[in-house]
Amino acid sequence: MFHVVLVEPRIPQNTGSIGRMCYNAGFILHIINPLFSIDEKAVKRAGLDYWKKLNPLLWDSLEDFLNEYGKFQDRFFFATTKTNQTYFEVNYQKGDFLFFGSESFGLPMDLIQRKWENTITIPMKECGRSLNLATSVGIVSYEALRQNFALFEKN
Repeated sequence: MFHVVLVEPRIPQNTGSIGRMCYNAGFILHIINPLFSIDEKAVKRAGLDYWKKLNPLLWDSLEDFLNEYGKFQDRFFFATTKTNQTYFEVNYQKGDFLFFGSESFGLPMDLIQRKWENTITIPMKECGRSLNLATSVGIVSYEALRQNFALFEKN
């Protein structure tokens, strides 16, 4: 249905939780250049028994991912704190790609600038820096699912 794309995630527990959420929502998870092994104990613990069922797609680099899926960039949405367009102002469609950056650095600016009009943010107080990555992925992903719930298949 939808694609969640994690660009260089750094905290195994977040990635495991996101994998669990993706499995339960029927989303495809792409992990680009992970800096840890997905076999790591913390990833497995956070994802529980869903991890084996999920079959995430692992990419050696962002370039490899873009070579495969770049033709869909009109439907790429980039979560960032550097925009004013909120995630709920977007009309999501089946097959959209929801991009999230690392916990430490966010998404690379050269990626975001490919389609700046598709940047999205989660509203926060001015003094807040960011939300936990797994929380952010859940918020945006379930809005996309809510908008397209008729397409959701419970298997």
